[in-house]
Amino acid sequence: MLTAKGIVKSYDSLQILKGIDLEVAEGEIVSIVGSSGAGKTTLLQILGTLDRPDKGIIQVNGIDPFSLSAKKLSAFRNQSIGFIFQSHQLLPEFSALENIALPSLIKGESMEFAKKEGLRLLKMVGLSERAEHKPNELSGGEQQRVAVCRALINHPKVIFADEPSGNLDSHNSEELHKLFFHLRDEFKQTFVIVTHNESLANMADRKLVMKDGLLIL
Repeated sequence: MLTAKGIVKSYDSLQILKGIDLEVAEGEIVSIVGSSGAGKTTLLQILGTLDRPDKGIIQVNGIDPFSLSAKKLSAFRNQSIGFIFQSHQLLPEFSALENIALPSLIKGESMEFAKKEGLRLLKMVGLSERAEHKPNELSGGEQQRVAVCRALINHPKVIFADEPSGNLDSHNSEELHKLFFHLRDEFKQTFVIVTHNESLANMADRKLVMKDGLLIL
């Protein structure tokens, strides 16, 4: 599903990634842990095509996204990759349902289809009654579940999560972790998760440790 070979990345004279090799199978949940500054978020951004490596090759479902034109890369990212961030990054002026629908609308689906699919996902995560609420009317745990729905709406090949439970209390963290594994079991969803949460990291099919720009398997 996901292959990375020889990924190198520097910012000015500071080398962040020093040759990363990684393979993730379909339906696998992989966690990446390590101290701050180890390069975890940089790696996740490159794997998710938000940043480009200086050297190395990435393939998602057999496609090298960085060989695509800017327009095709944007479409590939929209349709094949989902993102979950620590800070949710929901648009405050839009309802929960509207936030979820956005990637589907960008893909070119109709509003009717996007909202129908969004409502299906909200029901799956137990938030049907919160569809018309704006982010400031939702708890932190509810906002994160909305963010998960947004990541799922285009049925991506892989979801990248950067500290997804970092702003949640222990109860909501546990519920979010259970949701990830439910999605994997139900839909064969693939996850790559950067986290400091040892409980989540240890639940994963594989836990990788990152140190000084390298993965320690």
